[in-house]
Amino acid sequence: MLRQLDITDMLLIRRAELGFGPGLNVLTGETGAGKSILLDSLGFALGWRGRAELVRQGAERGEVTAIFELGPGHPALAVLEEAGIEVEDELILRRVNTPSGRKSAWVNDRPASGELLRRLSEHLVELHGQGDDRALLDPRSHLGLLDAFADAEEPLVATRMAWSGLRAARKALAEAEQGLAALREEEEYLRHAAAEIEALSPEPGEEEALDTARRRMQAGARIREDIARAHAALTGEGAEGLTMDAIRWLEGAADAAEGALDAPLEALSRAVDALGEAEQGVAAALDALGFDPGDLERTEERLFALRALARKHGVQIDELPALGADLSAKLEALDASEGDIGTLKARVAEAEAAFDAAAAHLSGLRHAAAGRLEAAMAEELPPLKMERAVFNVEIAPGEPGASGTDAAHFTAATNPGAPAGPLEKVASGGELSRFLLALKVCLHAGAEGQILIFDEIDRGVGGATADAIGRRLSRLAEAGQVLVVTHSPQVAARGAHHFRVQKEETEGGTATLSQVAPLGEEERIAEIARMLAGADVTAEAKAAAEALLAAS
Repeated sequence: MLRQLDITDMLLIRRAELGFGPGLNVLTGETGAGKSILLDSLGFALGWRGRAELVRQGAERGEVTAIFELGPGHPALAVLEEAGIEVEDELILRRVNTPSGRKSAWVNDRPASGELLRRLSEHLVELHGQGDDRALLDPRSHLGLLDAFADAEEPLVATRMAWSGLRAARKALAEAEQGLAALREEEEYLRHAAAEIEALSPEPGEEEALDTARRRMQAGARIREDIARAHAALTGEGAEGLTMDAIRWLEGAADAAEGALDAPLEALSRAVDALGEAEQGVAAALDALGFDPGDLERTEERLFALRALARKHGVQIDELPALGADLSAKLEALDASEGDIGTLKARVAEAEAAFDAAAAHLSGLRHAAAGRLEAAMAEELPPLKMERAVFNVEIAPGEPGASGTDAAHFTAATNPGAPAGPLEKVASGGELSRFLLALKVCLHAGAEGQILIFDEIDRGVGGATADAIGRRLSRLAEAGQVLVVTHSPQVAARGAHHFRVQKEETEGGTATLSQVAPLGEEERIAEIARMLAGADVTAEAKAAAEALLAAS
């Protein structure tokens, strides 16, 4: 229950201290008196986003304090516990605003964020104002309203998760099928190119090795002939043979020369040894340069083939092995894709089955809730003088999505046998107000611990219709606390607590302020008489006001 609302320097209110009670609390006053300021101020304390400029002109800051009584197990206690704020039975929300727009908030004297205030407000107050009729009349919101009435949050979350899983599975399958299609388009090229590279079997570093061998063989072919001639000159009939002949001839003449040939013979012996070493070195060089001419041809053919294949694929020769591996991997993926596609199709089927099951469960809850909502509306409409009206919840197959496979529409018929249609098309202004009041009451059922606020729910109606609305609000308030902003004397007369909002000029007429005051018995008679008769309150109007209060 909202026990106290204190307002300081907000819009046209300099100071207001309002003590609300259980049951029906009504706020009345002439149009423009500032009744909406009270709701704006309460909304400010609750963290709601509203007017940008709330501070009264000339004031240093505006402040609102709202004091709530929380019963055991109130849903707001869980939010407070999560925030680390201890509350026994009294919750105090205080929020301050400056002319610059800076806002500060406290919950039981603990600094708090606007987000925390808004989370608390979800469990404290439900506002039924003029602006929220649009959602009730918009078919696009009807499914969400029905889900809230059905308390289907968990099944709805399960359906959303199943839909998300189905979308992911379908996306994976589509991507795999697109990839397979792309591979199919280049399959012939892939197989031909992979076969070419596999047949040539290039190895890393092979180009450099082949080029080195080729240059060595080309150079060897040019110098080997000269080395062979040199080798022939050194052996056989060449230098070595002639030197050996010279030694034999000199040895035959050595005895007669009496030592004159000893030194030449020694030099020739050394020359023979040097010639032998030279011959061995030249022979070794000939062996090293020895190759099969076919080797050069084969080396050049492979080198040219590698270079041609590299040019064909636009890569370096050393990159051919990696290219071959990549092509082979694509072919393996292509060959394996059919199996992967089959697996992904199976996953899609599983996801579809999971979504269908979740959506079917949710749909069952909706159909059951639709029947309960129709029955609840059938009980709510007669007290509002609409005994012959019929409210229907139509559920039809909808486009599958995160909310399941249903579409819901609220329709009504004002008389039996009359065709049903959208509320705003089949109901008159007064009937529409009563339909919306009944619908709001039904949709609110189960919102335990919340304070209901109705902002001019009785607009556009009067007489018996206004009286019926007042009776319904009064009965609704028996189970908790209801705040009503009203222009209807029939509704105001039903209030357990009555507050009047009026504008007054300050001394000197320099400013206009809104004043809010609780009304006693005589003051209530005067206010309801004003609502009945206007500015000139007559004795008849007072008598009518007394009758209304007595009947309430």
